[in-house]
Amino acid sequence: MRSLFAAVLATAFAVPAAHTAQPPADPTKIEPKDKDKVKIDPETKKAVEAALKFLAKEQAADGSWGNTAITGFVLLAFMSNGHVPNQGDYGKNVAKGVHYLMQSARADDGYLVGSKGGNMYCHGMATLALTQVYGMTGDEDVKKVTKKAIDLIIKTQNNEGGWRYDPSPTGADISVTIMQVMALRGAKDAGLQVPDRTMADSIKYINRCRDNRSGGYKYQPYSAPAGYARTAAGVCALQLCGEYEADDIKKAVEFMERVQDDNAHYWYGHYYAAHALNQVGGEVWEKYYKRMRDRLLAVGYQKPGGEWYDGRREAAYGPAYQTAIAVLILSVPTHYLPIYQK
Repeated sequence: MRSLFAAVLATAFAVPAAHTAQPPADPTKIEPKDKDKVKIDPETKKAVEAALKFLAKEQAADGSWGNTAITGFVLLAFMSNGHVPNQGDYGKNVAKGVHYLMQSARADDGYLVGSKGGNMYCHGMATLALTQVYGMTGDEDVKKVTKKAIDLIIKTQNNEGGWRYDPSPTGADISVTIMQVMALRGAKDAGLQVPDRTMADSIKYINRCRDNRSGGYKYQPYSAPAGYARTAAGVCALQLCGEYEADDIKKAVEFMERVQDDNAHYWYGHYYAAHALNQVGGEVWEKYYKRMRDRLLAVGYQKPGGEWYDGRREAAYGPAYQTAIAVLILSVPTHYLPIYQK
């Protein structure tokens, strides 16, 4: 996992997307099916707004915030608060970021890494972001790029049901696999065609990564040990593939509650944990959200400029990465993003 992120995130257009989106409904009026009791309080809203202001200032002239993976995280952070291309206070920033991702697509196969380099993790994250843009706006230009990116994911699934760094059906690990599963589910929700077999085979691989003794998930089937970040990702994938009542989810959540954090993959782990535990819902989600909200809003943790940057945890990937994930964790209760809806 450490080498994966170093390869992906350490590597790091200005034209707005052509389609003018209609803004979604007021997120404060959107109620998930199970009447989620977790709400965003004024202090949290203030912290999120400061973070978005920071992220807007950090955007590069080409529309990016680094490579396509980090750009994808940041775009999700903006969209999770209702800012879509050319709509909302940061609509122009989002439009530029979306254009950057679209221009990063390789002509022959739609591989979303661009000139700054990357791998299938970057591709999956960027594709997920574009599925959310298309789902929220219906932009046909975004659809074309997204469809090609999804087709590449489908074609490169290996015979175990997973994916690894290269856009070819060779190896597999749970980290890269989970990101492709999220992108596929985002595409399916947006109305793009994804074969049922692709999703079913991915679940087979993820199940092979489960550690039966601890209930957690490992990086690869024969690696050890299970970890918090990998387990959060596994729970997330099972639910995205419709395995809502699987007994494995209960055991995995118990593992997460015992372990609570993964300092080596802290932000990455909580990106998935927030999504997964929100889907689980109930007291598990309420306790988790309070814990993370209190931690992120602790005095001095968010910097005066609005960013989060913890030099002890995934420091090499920079403040835009950490800030985007912090915003995503705090913003889950808005249920703005299609992928976060129940």
